[in-house]
Amino acid sequence: MENSNRWRTIDIVVASVIAVAFGVIFWAWNLVWSATDAAFAFFPPAQTLIYGVWLVPAVLGGLVIRKPGASLFCELVASIVSALLGSQWGGIAIVQGLTQGIGAELAFAAFRYRSYRLPSALLAGALTGLTAAVFDFVYWNKATDLVSYRIPYALLTIVSATVIAGAGAFYLTRALADTGVLDRFPAGRERAAV
Repeated sequence: MENSNRWRTIDIVVASVIAVAFGVIFWAWNLVWSATDAAFAFFPPAQTLIYGVWLVPAVLGGLVIRKPGASLFCELVASIVSALLGSQWGGIAIVQGLTQGIGAELAFAAFRYRSYRLPSALLAGALTGLTAAVFDFVYWNKATDLVSYRIPYALLTIVSATVIAGAGAFYLTRALADTGVLDRFPAGRERAAV
């Protein structure tokens, strides 16, 4: 197991590939989000049940690269790519990506960058959801009602992030490891770890 926190060239390349791929996914997901507004008209905060897709690279980057800064790098670069592709939210998406990446980074730091099992992935997802919800709380949702909108929105964002970004990224990492593409990373050498 590697103990060095120094980034190798392959770490930078793979983190960049993850980030750019998810930047394109974000661009598409932005369209999905807008298209589902009517489906959640009955209770608008419920739309955050699909929010977790935007948070996957923060957790995935941390699980694959396993170095300080990987979560932040992947989420931030993905948000930059999304903004450059024409996100309807413009440049603020970059600030949002920075905020979201910090959540996952805090989770992996809490485990001293030594645990990458399902509990740490779930915590990374939850904290990424929490930082996303706090950002939205003060930026996007500040004019909405606290009890009927902002609190349910925040709680459902955390649930979505825990399931989609946390568990989803964990199982995506395992699936990638099973193909052999992560053999140059600890994640690829620990295929049986849960």
